[in-house]
Amino acid sequence: MGIHPEDPFAGPAAEARRELVREMAAMGEPADPAWRAAFEEVPRHLFVPHFYDGTMGGYERLSYDDPDPGRRERWLRGAYADRPLGTCVRDGDLVSSSSQPSLMAAMLDALEVRDGDDVLEIGAGTGYNAALLAHRLGDERVTTVDLDEDITAAARGHLSAAGYAPAVITGDGAAGCPERAPFDRIIATCTLPSLPAGWLAQCRPGARVLAPLSTGLIRLRVRDARHAEGRFLHTSAYFVPLRGGSPPAPSVHTGGLPRRAIENELFRFLLTLTAGRLDPHEAYSLWQREHRPGRERFGVTVGDGRQWAWLDDPEGPYSWPLGTTG
Repeated sequence: MGIHPEDPFAGPAAEARRELVREMAAMGEPADPAWRAAFEEVPRHLFVPHFYDGTMGGYERLSYDDPDPGRRERWLRGAYADRPLGTCVRDGDLVSSSSQPSLMAAMLDALEVRDGDDVLEIGAGTGYNAALLAHRLGDERVTTVDLDEDITAAARGHLSAAGYAPAVITGDGAAGCPERAPFDRIIATCTLPSLPAGWLAQCRPGARVLAPLSTGLIRLRVRDARHAEGRFLHTSAYFVPLRGGSPPAPSVHTGGLPRRAIENELFRFLLTLTAGRLDPHEAYSLWQREHRPGRERFGVTVGDGRQWAWLDDPEGPYSWPLGTTG
């Protein structure tokens, strides 16, 4: 059940949206005025009628229909806070969330959409990101896919309440959405261990793919159905893993490494990116030798059925296989 069509929170929510956009604008996000308008107009609170606040020992549920007015106010403030919101918890584990708005804005900017682009989103979540895309491009240009029927059903309801109707498909995001292809942009809101087989074949030449990988965001330019290449953005990104047909990410081991390295976010990025392919001590030596490289020095190449991550140069001395693309 969602918020009643005669939304009692509409007035306070509109002011909260304006404040959120002012806060993001002060950080330079989003740069594109069209995305700024989308964040000002799409009502995020309709997509998170309840969410879970992490607390010691578990999660606290906040909801629009809580009988306590103080908790309802906390819910509305939280809906427009610049932070991720857990929206589905099963057996104590978070399985779905609404991402931090400023990170969403950075990702949408990096997607570099143009009028008339067809976009596939992997990971429907609450439907909020699909609503932002639909606001910018139109319902008919947006497809969002999720493996979980409960999640897609809820996303459809939220989108309808907010006045949007993109295609919401229940299916394995690792397989893309061939029946709605071809796409000009693919954006994933779940972490990948490698690029799933088949995505490139569902893209038009020149398309962009933006996806969380390791603890960063890789942006690939698609050349054709078998080739793509790109670099990581500088920003960090933490998402729930892609479920379904995608293989699990290799385990990350930190035994024997200095604590200062383990706690360094950029080293953790390298360690996760090369997990299962590079010994942790080799990764640490490389990180020191190359002057603690940031994410933007790393990239990914997909070509002729294989894919690999690299530092500085796809043909250089530092590269690591990620998987195959079919």
